[in-house]
Amino acid sequence: MKNLFLFCLLTISCFSSAQVEPNSVLYKTILSKDSLLFNIGFNTCDISQFEKLLSTNFEFFHDKAGISDRKQFLVDLKNGLCKSPETYQSRRELIPGSVTVFPLYDNDELYGAIQYGEHRFYEKMEGKPEQFASTAKFTHVWIIEDGKWKLKSGLSYDHQQ
Repeated sequence: MKNLFLFCLLTISCFSSAQVEPNSVLYKTILSKDSLLFNIGFNTCDISQFEKLLSTNFEFFHDKAGISDRKQFLVDLKNGLCKSPETYQSRRELIPGSVTVFPLYDNDELYGAIQYGEHRFYEKMEGKPEQFASTAKFTHVWIIEDGKWKLKSGLSYDHQQ
């Protein structure tokens, strides 16, 4: 709970700062990492993308599935959504224009960013056409670890059908 409090505090303080422009290097970097995580990792069940992009101290908060750390998140992904892509596949689509990115600084040095956005999910079951499943909001905290962008915290909430 201490980490959640700190995350919320960071989120609130960051929203009082200016978001970066969509044509900025930081915005493009975060959207690139988002694309690797979802368009390649999630949408095709390429677990290696998650392994590369998740911080060793990753925490995930989901309004329907609870809290998980990195290890549990990867286990749940392998044994859940990605257990049998031939019979069930989920696809995430970023809602255009919904993403905002806020830089995080420590003594004027960039160490991370908060990404906020909205996305849609679709499901495809064996023998059936893909169909809409839900929309949700998300907030991600990206940090620079050893010179690489890593997803430190993820919140997925306000799931609506």
